[in-house]
Amino acid sequence: MTAFPAVSMAARRRRASLRLCATVFLLDVAFCKGFVEDLDESVTALVTRHAGSRSTSHQVPQMFTTRDQKFKDNRKDDIWLVDFYAPWCGHCKKLEPVWNEVGLEMKSIGSPVKVGKMDATSYSSMASEFGVRGYPTIKLLKGDLAYNYRGPRTKDDIIEFAHRVSGALIRPLPSQQMFEHVQKRHRVFFVYVGGESPLKEKYIDAASELIVYTYFFSASEEVVPEYVTLKEMPAVLVFKDETYFVYDEYEDGDLSSWISRERFQNYLTVDGFLLYELGDTGKLVAIAVIDEKNTSVEHTRLKSIIKEVARDYRDQFHRDLQFGHMDGNDYINTLLMDELNIPTVVVLNTSNQQYFLLDRQIQSAEDMVQFIHSILDGTVQAQGGDSIWQRLKRIVFDAKSTIVMHRKQRKQSVYKELPSNDELTLENGQSLEENWQQPDG
Repeated sequence: MTAFPAVSMAARRRRASLRLCATVFLLDVAFCKGFVEDLDESVTALVTRHAGSRSTSHQVPQMFTTRDQKFKDNRKDDIWLVDFYAPWCGHCKKLEPVWNEVGLEMKSIGSPVKVGKMDATSYSSMASEFGVRGYPTIKLLKGDLAYNYRGPRTKDDIIEFAHRVSGALIRPLPSQQMFEHVQKRHRVFFVYVGGESPLKEKYIDAASELIVYTYFFSASEEVVPEYVTLKEMPAVLVFKDETYFVYDEYEDGDLSSWISRERFQNYLTVDGFLLYELGDTGKLVAIAVIDEKNTSVEHTRLKSIIKEVARDYRDQFHRDLQFGHMDGNDYINTLLMDELNIPTVVVLNTSNQQYFLLDRQIQSAEDMVQFIHSILDGTVQAQGGDSIWQRLKRIVFDAKSTIVMHRKQRKQSVYKELPSNDELTLENGQSLEENWQQPDG
């Protein structure tokens, strides 16, 4: 009879506690999932009821088509926030717990928006009709319209998107108190001031396209704060960075393009995703590339200088430049196919993939302003671009990067598979380490 080692009472308590924690965690996950409707299951059940006894294999495609049409017809009665996913997609699996939290939050606050998910690989015809080209894709379906979400995949950002897009396209501001409330709540928002006009029609058209990014309001001249000066009416304004800018058709061109350019704060913490979004603005992006963990004067000074220029020269540069800082140089090195030493400043032209590197020491805001003027007047040489040569260079660079990445992964997997010294033994039971320490002879 085999004797088992005695288990202490403390160990039993720990195990019971772990089992309880695991049970609570599983219950919590199941509870959250209850607020996200699986459109695959719900509509498949609907089709099964309509299909009756017809269950032969050759009739399955027709049932899915019926299911597709049924959901497309019925979903217009409600507002849906849908995650189109693929079962094998790693990013989709990473989004799943966030999506469950979104469903729970939307249910708890009594939102009219229904949260669902759909396997886009099983129901590709519907996914294709909604313009799904990658996974995961988040869309808000409202009437005949499908709004694509392109923001960070966090609970708060997704819920903010759902609230913004599901509500009124143009939200009225009937009082100064309401205007002040909106100012406190939103970092960037647009306001149309005036009555019916061709400009208002353009504003509505722009809002229908750009509501996925920002808020649109309307107000009378009496509601607008006293510090706002309007030379003519009607007018469109953007409020951000504790100030405002007025749209000028002569200076700013197309209204939609202007809104797209002005929908960001003047100074931002930049990452790869945000840099991609800034590509829609057509602006130059001046970035201090630093190490956030490095508190030396060199790193903190460059960040402070860029912030100072963004704040004190915004009237001069807000039409042409966006400012910010980026933590680390890994992404920027890949983007530029170069090796930048940090801290440094790089100015990116998002419209043609050109960039400008420092040709001088930046010790003050005045130095940075002079550098910007040199870029704008063409005296600083641009690098990069989208020429055929640059495209070929990009292909070669990406190929090399892929090879290096695979080599690193293989090396890491080999090290993980190597046994420890305790596992490496010779035939006589002696470890390799002991054998190496013995003298020859």
